[in-house]
Amino acid sequence: MATDPFPQRLPTLDRLGVTDPSNVSSSEVATEWLNAFSAAIAQSDTAAVVDLFLEDGFWKDVIALTWDFRTFEGRKDIKKLLDARLAATGLNELRLLQEPLKEPVLQKVYHGLVWLRFCFSFTTKHGKGTAVVYLVPLPDSKWKAYTLLTCLESLADFPQKLGPFRNKEADHGNWGEKRRQEAEFSSNDPTVLVIGAGHCGLEAAAQLKCIGIPTLVIDKKPRVGDSWRDRYKTLCLHGTIWFNQTPYLTFPPTWPVYIPAEKLADWLEAYARLLEIDVWTASTITNTSWNDSTKTWSVEVNRGGKGTRVLTVKHLVFATGSGGRPIVPDIPGKASFKGSTVHSSEFESAANHTGKKVVVVGCCNSAHDIAQDFCSHGADITMYQRSSTFVISVESMAAMSRALYNDDFPTELADIYSTSLPWAVSRRLHQRMVPIVAETADKAILDGLAKVGFKTNLGIYEAGLMALYLERGGGYYIDTGASKSIINGDIKIKNGSAIESFTENGLRFADGTELQADIIVFATGYGDPRDFMREVCGDEIASKVTQVWGLDEEGQSAGVWRYCGHHGLWFANANLSLARFHSLHLAMQIKAIEEGVLNRADIGI
Repeated sequence: MATDPFPQRLPTLDRLGVTDPSNVSSSEVATEWLNAFSAAIAQSDTAAVVDLFLEDGFWKDVIALTWDFRTFEGRKDIKKLLDARLAATGLNELRLLQEPLKEPVLQKVYHGLVWLRFCFSFTTKHGKGTAVVYLVPLPDSKWKAYTLLTCLESLADFPQKLGPFRNKEADHGNWGEKRRQEAEFSSNDPTVLVIGAGHCGLEAAAQLKCIGIPTLVIDKKPRVGDSWRDRYKTLCLHGTIWFNQTPYLTFPPTWPVYIPAEKLADWLEAYARLLEIDVWTASTITNTSWNDSTKTWSVEVNRGGKGTRVLTVKHLVFATGSGGRPIVPDIPGKASFKGSTVHSSEFESAANHTGKKVVVVGCCNSAHDIAQDFCSHGADITMYQRSSTFVISVESMAAMSRALYNDDFPTELADIYSTSLPWAVSRRLHQRMVPIVAETADKAILDGLAKVGFKTNLGIYEAGLMALYLERGGGYYIDTGASKSIINGDIKIKNGSAIESFTENGLRFADGTELQADIIVFATGYGDPRDFMREVCGDEIASKVTQVWGLDEEGQSAGVWRYCGHHGLWFANANLSLARFHSLHLAMQIKAIEEGVLNRADIGI
């Protein structure tokens, strides 16, 4: 493993000084620890609580104690959390969960790394949640917590309107007109305005509606789902259908494992209609102002032929994608180029480019998909690789998620387990797993790529795809077939030299070589996720917003689905899996604010 700056070490048996603890009763160990933990919590004995953790243990919280996404590392910081928030939160009614898939279980993660995982339910003054604990053995036969997750799942006084809380009144012919007035907000303004009707915006709106917050979604495109429908025609999700499920409505069991973008677009359109999400399409914001006295936004919306409407709302949620404006390198001599250029965000299909010379600048997911499209249509295609790329096969990706995301495992529980470990721990686990996959399941692909000069890496500090996604939002390719075309020479590779300028017929490089091209596609990524917010809200508001995307100093995603530095301003950006999970947390935070339950000034940590 490459040298890295992170001090955290996994609690291996050798490090703990113990032998294999396989002969223990998982249920008895979990019960003993939880009884001690519960007693200390009930007595507000924070010193006794932290004594149940390893010295370098973790407490990760998802809005249960902190109304935020926080990770506290080490006994000292865990005690600070408890001293500040235990009494205010009223953590109570801790109950060991014994039902299937939640029961205590001893897990052999790797050779020499063993822990005991169990779950317990809890209540606070404001809601109910689930906790996940990972215990490790000590030489004195005691077990202590290595990590604990507390995750709030519902608000006690404001339950989601589903199951027993659904509408029980019969409707005798008024539903259609009622829905029309609701969607138009004829007699009121929404509390929340969501900008963007992609999966993040719709899922956030669905959760907000279900918890009783009037919410309007607007999108500049003419149809819901166009943010996916208008991408390149070959786009297909690289994660499995189980990993990408949507809240409240699950994909049909007849659907393929990997969903085409156009199919997903149609699903999102139906999703909005079936869940009665209020959406104004073909609508753009023409003016926005913030009133700091009333803590409200005034937003002027041009409805594209339906006039304009000025809305007064409490919250703006930007669901405009994980990146900002498309990035196109500033390369000298563009005016002299006789061919055409396009960013991958505007590229549609290679169908009309048979026999043409093509250069794709970039070597991550979109670049590979587009290059493969050109290859399939008989173009002379070269990918220009600016830096090395993390490559993992789609089969290996599926295998890594299959234990939790499958037909037989509840998605809600899979999401809890997926988030249960702090990033500092997950990173160490990935640093063990990624090299193993590269040397086994994906060895043939990676060796083949190396032979033709395609440069690969193992991700940031050899932690693979998740580190790249969470920290940079890119830098990887989940191989769905393009690697074979590269290895076979059907897709050529150019790297090792910087682009110097355009020429009449293509691109010239610093090493003196030139690539001829009829079309150049720039799959060169996107800018800051705050770009669209800055255009809508202005520089003064934008200056108060913290980092959006990437990881903060605690290993939590910065500025998304949580407080971002400005009251009433939120970002909902992520893949389908994280959006499904955190959209509920966003909705609960907004509901708590609106009901007077949450005042961030009172948190104190």
